[in-house]
Order: sequence, then C-alpha cells, then structure tokens
Amino acid sequence: MSDPILLARDGPVATLTLNRPAALNTLDAALMEALIAHTTALAADASVRCVVIKGAGRHFMAGGDLNFFSETLRLPATERQTVFESLIGRMHAAIENLHRMPAPVVASVRGAVAGFGLSLMCACDLALADDSAYFTSAYRNIGLTPDGGCTYSLARIVGVRKAMEIVLLGERFDAHEALRLGLVNRVVPAADLEAATAAIVQALMTGPARALANGKRLVNQSLQQTLSTQLRAEAASFGECAATADFAEGIAAFLGKRAAQFGRE
Repeated sequence: MSDPILLARDGPVATLTLNRPAALNTLDAALMEALIAHTTALAADASVRCVVIKGAGRHFMAGGDLNFFSETLRLPATERQTVFESLIGRMHAAIENLHRMPAPVVASVRGAVAGFGLSLMCACDLALADDSAYFTSAYRNIGLTPDGGCTYSLARIVGVRKAMEIVLLGERFDAHEALRLGLVNRVVPAADLEAATAAIVQALMTGPARALANGKRLVNQSLQQTLSTQLRAEAASFGECAATADFAEGIAAFLGKRAAQFGRE
C-alpha cells in the first residue's frame, strides 16, 4: 500500500504530495493522519524554510472520501455526530500547524480543488493554480457545512458576501475567477505549473528568513488584534529584524546596487 502523502526534501524545502490519485486525492482517515503527522513534524523543524503542498496526478483534492462517509451511515445518528465531531476536531490540528509554522506554505493546485481541498489551499500562505483548476465548497451538496477553517479563511480572503455565496450555493468556478477573487495568487498554463511553483519557492528561499517568518505571523494575527496591539507587534518585529545580518546585507546590497545575498538568520 502506497503512502497517502509523499514527503520529499530538497534541503530546507519540503514538498508534501497528496498521494491518492485514483481517488482524486480525497481525504480519508489514512491521509488525514498523514497530514497531521507531516505538518506537525515540519512545524517543529527549524531547518524547514518553505513547504509546498500539491496533489499527485491530475487533481489537488476533491474533498472528503464519500465511500468513507457512506460507511458511517450504518451508525445511529447520535453516534455519527460524535464520530464526525471528534474526527474533524482532530483533523483541524493540521490546519493550525500550517497557520502557525514559521515557514511559508505554498499550494500548487490543478484539477479539482473541492471541499477540504479548498480549505487546505486556503490555509496555505500562497497559492498557484494551473488553468485546469476548478473550485467549489461542495459541502452543501451532501448536507454538510465546511471544515478545515474554510469559513474562517474565505471570509478573510474574499469578503463575507462572496464567502456566503461560495458556502451557501456551492457553485463551481474556474481558476481565473479564483484569481479575480484573490483565492489564488497566480494562474499559469498547465505545462508551466511546476516551473512557476519552483520560481515562487526560489524567491522565498533567497529572501530574508526572519523577515519572511515574521511577516507571515504579523499578517495572520492582524485580524484578531486591535490597531494598537498590531502596531506594537510591528514595531517589535521591525526591531528584531533590524538586529539581523540580513538587514545589514539588504542595506549594503541596495546601496551597492547589487542583489542581496541573504543568509538564514
């Protein structure tokens, strides 16, 4: 039996490949446990500077595994409620790991990005899509509400009104609409997705590590803070970054009209 998620390391870059291509990389119990385990390990690994999440085959993730869902129908309704509440609560650890890890997380998506696949993509810091990608919340089509932080992320990315439309109507939309809404950062031809993802990773890897990690943290926390609290956090981060060798290198490079050679501080 193949691993539900493949982990590849290229130095400080970690790539997680959802590996159920025959099932459109739908989420089952094994994939869920693997996602929790991998994101927990990567979040604790100080050597990781970038994480890429993608799907094997032609799709990113088409949501939850409906075969697994159907198996729970034999349970009494109250027991089914308990099972799913516990299961989803456990799965949410992976989403929190992605938000809280210092390293930027890049989603590289194609084909179906549905249900939890949409939630997972929205939990990443940057998202690239090829022009085959299509998106839908999909939960309402099987009588469910979103999980994986989808309602949290959508309202912040696309606004409350559009988030309501995506969740309540469950309509499918294409990559260019996702770009217009700000759900993805860039759309590229299918043949160029790998190269475009590599270019984003390279830009992150050659950047100032402390500044990028702090920038991610500041943006993620901003909507839960008052202006005064956020301003204090910005001042503290600015001072912290100014004490690094990367700051000195950045200034020297700018004044010397050359490309900065940032380290890993």
